[in-house]
Amino acid sequence: MAKVYLSIGSNIARNRNIRLAVQRLRERYGTLLLSGIYESDPVGFKGESFYNVAAGFESQETPAELVNFFRAIENESGRTRNTSKFGPRTLDIDLLLYDDMVSARDGLELPRKEITRYAFVLRPLAEIAGGLRHPTMGKTIAELWSEFDDSGQGTRRMQDELLQTPEARVNPASASDSALGRD
Repeated sequence: MAKVYLSIGSNIARNRNIRLAVQRLRERYGTLLLSGIYESDPVGFKGESFYNVAAGFESQETPAELVNFFRAIENESGRTRNTSKFGPRTLDIDLLLYDDMVSARDGLELPRKEITRYAFVLRPLAEIAGGLRHPTMGKTIAELWSEFDDSGQGTRRMQDELLQTPEARVNPASASDSALGRD
């Protein structure tokens, strides 16, 4: 079974679409490890703020099979694909890590470069996979976050009522910046 980590984001009907994604992922993969919810300003365009969540689970599916399922969930949310790369999204689910696989083929890049480019990806991932080593950089995700300059990329941790379940959850106290390597 592969350990899989992904990023979930929405800035259109955020609550509904994040819940939809988490529900569909649970139905297919069972217990999820979920970060808290982070609100972030849009990057590359003006618009409503995004909600972002990182999720982790184990799967026997290939990366391509996972991405196909993620696209089906996005489609169910009403996502259209004829928009620019930077724009409003009903739902965006991106495969970030698949075990320690390094690959760039068939339009799929692992590990995903956004991990080290955007606070809205790295901060939630550090919350649930801080001890995991980045497959090409050799540093832990927590180390990458502690070194990350997030100025101009404001991410704000939100209340977690949206995702409250008895499932595996990160202790909210562990989500503090000091617990993630930031003092």
